Amino acid sequence: MEVREEIRSIFPEIELIEDLELQEKVVSTWEDGLARGGWTPQDLNRIPFTLLKPVAINFAQHVRSVTQICLAVAETFDEIYSGALTLNRDVLLAGALLHDVGKLLEVAEVKGKFQKSEDGKLVRHPFSGVALADANGLPASVQHIIAAHSKEGDHGKRTAEAIILHYADFMNFDPLEG
Repeated sequence: MEVREEIRSIFPEIELIEDLELQEKVVSTWEDGLARGGWTPQDLNRIPFTLLKPVAINFAQHVRSVTQICLAVAETFDEIYSGALTLNRDVLLAGALLHDVGKLLEVAEVKGKFQKSEDGKLVRHPFSGVALADANGLPASVQHIIAAHSKEGDHGKRTAEAIILHYADFMNFDPLEG
């Protein structure tokens, strides 16, 4: 199986993005991040989603959970608010799928142990994630979600999609013991 097919297999939520060009850019960004970080698609199921506390949840599981929570929120808002709050579902899904792609550059495996990479000590994943997204032609609306999802976004205005992603991400972090 080629890398692009493996990425789509690991993240089946990519298929939920209706804009096929945006789908391809999401896949290309993952492919680029894997290559630049020296990872394979299978590593996404080994890399822990955080280095801040010990967790049994891997990187791919985290990304998928955050993405599915974002989708559930968007569907709930559509159903209950009947258009009073309009979200760009494709942008939300692309941002959710890519919010942590910069971790592929922030994390390294040394002697079987995951740790911050030398680059990761200097540039946190929201910044490297935006760089990857920009290099692969993703729109500013998706780059904004990646940039604003973590503490780096706390001092600026987040779009509705970025707010949803921010809370979905922390819902997948804060309750975990560590």
